[in-house]
Amino acid sequence: MRNTARAGRQCTAIIYLTIPLHYGTFRAEVNPTMEEAGMLEIDGDAAVLRGANGVLRLRDDDEVARRLAMLFEGECEGLGPTAAARKLGLTKQRYSQLLHLFEQHGAAGLEPHKRGPKGPSKRTEAVMRQIIRYRFLDPDASPDVIAQKLRQNGWPIAQRSVERVIAEFGLQKKTLRLPTGRRVCKHAALE
Repeated sequence: MRNTARAGRQCTAIIYLTIPLHYGTFRAEVNPTMEEAGMLEIDGDAAVLRGANGVLRLRDDDEVARRLAMLFEGECEGLGPTAAARKLGLTKQRYSQLLHLFEQHGAAGLEPHKRGPKGPSKRTEAVMRQIIRYRFLDPDASPDVIAQKLRQNGWPIAQRSVERVIAEFGLQKKTLRLPTGRRVCKHAALE
């Protein structure tokens, strides 16, 4: 495991407590000093938070804790966004995005989200059958016209989706190529 400890470095956290009392408020300042608190160490897939008094192992599947530790190091430990993000294999841009999400939503904003489409596809089996049907009924109809007919009948679909279905099933118009060179006459072939 890599040792990331820095000699002689101290982290100071100032915590303000405001306690409402019957005749006013009481404000206390707590100033604990911790040596090397919050140092994130990553060795392969294992991640560890190392502090002055012990070690806290992070679960392999706990992405929120890893991201929170990265933000803590970048913002509170003075490591900086680039170096902190590099520890998790992220970019400075992604670090900034995660910091913004954390500021907006707290730890819930650091949860990884599913990539790709979030909703159901508009190209359902029924819609694809309708596109093929319209194409066979009128082979000269453009994808724009087919999309418009579908939307008029209550199928919300874009022209590009219609183009994809037509291409997927090979329903494009084929252009007939005439052979180049000499034309053969019907009567000449019979002789």
